[in-house]
Amino acid sequence: MSQAALAQPLRPVSAPPLPQGADPTPLLLARTRARSAARRRRLWVAASFLLGVLAPALAASAYLFGWAEDQFHSRVAFSVRSETAAVPAELGFLASMGGVAGAATPDAEILSDFIASDGMVAAVDRRLDLSRLFHPVDTDPVFTLPSDASREDKVDYWRRMVRVRRDGGSGILDVEVRAFRPGDAQALAAAILEESEALVNRLSEQARQDAIRYAAADLAEAEARLGERRRLLAQFRDENRIVDPQADIEGQMGLLNALQSELVQTLVERDMLLTYAKPDDQRVAQANRRVDAVSARIEAERANLGLAGESRAMASLLGRYEELRTDLEFAAGAYTQALAGHAAAQAEARRKARYLAAHVAPTLPETAIYPRRAMLAALTSLALLLAWGIGLVLCYNIRDAR
Repeated sequence: MSQAALAQPLRPVSAPPLPQGADPTPLLLARTRARSAARRRRLWVAASFLLGVLAPALAASAYLFGWAEDQFHSRVAFSVRSETAAVPAELGFLASMGGVAGAATPDAEILSDFIASDGMVAAVDRRLDLSRLFHPVDTDPVFTLPSDASREDKVDYWRRMVRVRRDGGSGILDVEVRAFRPGDAQALAAAILEESEALVNRLSEQARQDAIRYAAADLAEAEARLGERRRLLAQFRDENRIVDPQADIEGQMGLLNALQSELVQTLVERDMLLTYAKPDDQRVAQANRRVDAVSARIEAERANLGLAGESRAMASLLGRYEELRTDLEFAAGAYTQALAGHAAAQAEARRKARYLAAHVAPTLPETAIYPRRAMLAALTSLALLLAWGIGLVLCYNIRDAR
């Protein structure tokens, strides 16, 4: 196609001519109805945008800039510090075994949950009257607490107005409190700090009391066990009329060894006498009597090992004595350990192990930065626009499906 042809203006294409003798009225009516439907759709879209987006956005903006109360914020930052008690050198390993166990849950997590709990809300409400602080006027029902709010409503509203940020590495809690008056915001932050410190003190005191109570119970149990083992050993000695079976056995065994040596020497002397004397010699008879006497003495000493004919042998008696002595030694060791643990618990109770350190004192605000009116108005308009667009697309899809 030549450039001259391309430069010619486009001419509108006319509708195909109607067949000869056809009536143009139905076609004109269809075109008119189509134009009317398109005009109604445009009017409906414009009306829905006006009522669904523009009017609510203007109303929200008017409320934010006209009736919403200014909110002041106060900030306080604190952390829980602990002092580790030094173990006395004289207690050594036993004191470390009987010492107080540390807390398994970090203190920052406990305080973070407590600040957002019902207990904190109730405590601050008793001190400052949250209904008065959070409902300064009746013209702002959206951002203020209702005057007839229940306890659950106060807790929900508290969690909107109090934000807690926790640093997991250092354990520092950064608390931001909002209120409608600068002094009220500072008073709320101070109340949170005081209630948190009271909680830390209560937990520390409870931990100290529990440590002393458990250590005292362990000490009493160990002392009772030691006394019982001593009583059993004393009863054993009274029943058997013996103080130390080990020493008695050693003495009797020494006597038996001496008698056996004497018997061997006597037998040797008799055999030497028989080499040059007759068996009926007086000296041989005396040697035989000596052998009989020593042998009888040996048998008697061996019988004494049975404790004058009792059924229990000395070996069984010695085994029972060793068992009692071993139990007594273990009971004495446990008592020493419990005594060291009790001493360490008492030393820990005399000092303050945990305390609350405020890094940033409750601040007094000068300028209200909440509510963020421009941001809230923009977010509201954007949300309305997105909802209107999604609804419009759904309506067109439903119409096309029909």
